[in-house]
Amino acid sequence: MLVDGKRTEFKHIISLILLVVLAAAAVIPLYWMVVTAFQQPTLTVTFPPEWFPSNPTLFNFQRFLQRPYVWRWTLNSVIVAATVTVAQLLVCVMAGYSFAKKEFPGRDLFFWMYVGSMMVPSQVTLVPLYITMSKLGFINTYYGLILPAVAGPFGVFLMKQFMSSLPTELIEAAKIDGCSEWNTFTKIILPLSKPGLAVLGIFTFVGQWNEFIWPLIITNSAAMRTLPIGLTLLQEEVPMQYGLLMAGATFAAVPMLIIFFSFQRYFLKGVTVGALKG
Repeated sequence: MLVDGKRTEFKHIISLILLVVLAAAAVIPLYWMVVTAFQQPTLTVTFPPEWFPSNPTLFNFQRFLQRPYVWRWTLNSVIVAATVTVAQLLVCVMAGYSFAKKEFPGRDLFFWMYVGSMMVPSQVTLVPLYITMSKLGFINTYYGLILPAVAGPFGVFLMKQFMSSLPTELIEAAKIDGCSEWNTFTKIILPLSKPGLAVLGIFTFVGQWNEFIWPLIITNSAAMRTLPIGLTLLQEEVPMQYGLLMAGATFAAVPMLIIFFSFQRYFLKGVTVGALKG
């Protein structure tokens, strides 16, 4: 028993050390980004580097926020991420409810064909999607940025799996009481689906805020760029201003950090929602 206890304690110590090392590997780049953003411009390339800036300054942030189009890029990112999130929640919750609780011919076939589209690399669909947006006249517009991301197969899969775990007896009881289909959906299904909707909303907003490839392709003017695309323009300057670049990256990361620390409990639910019995 004593040997087993020591072995268990040893495994616990090893696991703790491994977790600390992995956490440090994840946090150090983020920490260095913030430190560089607050350093004097002349100290960003010094060696050895200063892990704790002696004279922190907001000069890099002031220069970044004074750049043309920065606030426009931020507004574009907010509009695109928020609109796609709301639209995807609306579409995916209705599609998930239909696939989970409604009976119609070919339901399972349609569902798995749609979910199977997640296995198609996004790069494969870029050219036909661009051609479609071009024929619709949506190049360099909010429509072109938003519409392709409205109906995501991952969101439909997530909501279908979540709603499959909801008791069907509640829906049948509502019908017996004379509740209409719309009232059943809005007053019973939606309130019970709040955890799944929260998870999907967080994942969608974060994904759209960080989206790079499609906004780069569909926009061709500085005024329509999103923040991730705008930040890449800073890397093209000669000489490269690392303090300015890190200030921009820190500015872009702030909304993600706020969302993460405010709703981190929902991220744990996001790991298990797709594994619910359905």
